[in-house]
Parts: sequence; structure tokens; C-alpha cells
Amino acid sequence: MAKLLVIAVIGAGMTSFAGAEPVKFDALVTQKEAIRLDFADASKHFFLLVRREGKSEGQGALAGTAVQEYGAHDIVPGVGGEPRGYLEFTKGDGDKAYIKWTIQAVFVPGPDGKPKLLDNGVWQVVGGTGKLEKLKGAGTFHLVPTGPTERRFVMEGELVQ
Repeated sequence: MAKLLVIAVIGAGMTSFAGAEPVKFDALVTQKEAIRLDFADASKHFFLLVRREGKSEGQGALAGTAVQEYGAHDIVPGVGGEPRGYLEFTKGDGDKAYIKWTIQAVFVPGPDGKPKLLDNGVWQVVGGTGKLEKLKGAGTFHLVPTGPTERRFVMEGELVQ
């Protein structure tokens, strides 16, 4: 009986992954609102609450959607930081998906001797509405600065609907 239960559990787990779709999508977002705390000491440490808007491109259920970032960026320039937040993806019909993301920001020596920022982390689907209500998935997250207040979020992973 125990063997049958183990086989049933393994089989159920395998079928839930069978519908996983490898995806790669990115979103170019521009800052719309920000609240910033700059530390008055010599550390250059800052904490930024930001809302950015843009559009997702690529493949999968979230491609072609409007995107809003609600982020908290805790950074010490030249040292590191821990940005985190949520992305809200909205399809044309109003259905939404919510992704939670976290990044570990690390500065490494760049080729010109100046610090180079590595912004890498993970994402996971944490909610949705309408046709996206049952969306599940996770993957890697890469943040690329593209301007003073503009960022590109590059996400790879798997989605299951």
C-alpha cells in the first residue's frame, strides 16, 4: 500500500510539471513615482521606493502585457544591495498576474577599474485574476539599467497555466 501511495504521489507531481512552458520575457519600464532616502553619512547608501511602468515582450502568457513595478531598492553604491518588489502584468482584457522578485546586487571590479553592478535574482508568480488566476511559475531575474530612471527586467523560467 505504501509503494502504491509513493507511486501515485510521484506520478501526480510529474503530471503537474508536464505543462510547464519555458519562457523568456523582458519588460522595459520607466519611473513614474519615487520616494528616496539618501543617508547623510559618507556611505552613499540610499533607499528608493519606486513605481515604474512599461510593456512586456518575449514569449509566454505574460508577453505583450502592460507592466508596473512596485519596488524597494536598498543600495550602497560600490558595495551591494537587496532590491525587491512586485511586478503587476495586465493583459488587454484586464486579467492580471503578480510576480514577486528579489535581487542580490553585487559590485565587482569593472574593466575600467570602476565598480560594475551585477543585478541578479529570482522571480515567482504569487497571484493572478481571470485567465491568469491559476498561473504558476518561477525563474531567474536580471535587472539592466538602461537610463537614469529606466530599467529592463529580463526574466527566464517556466510558467504553467
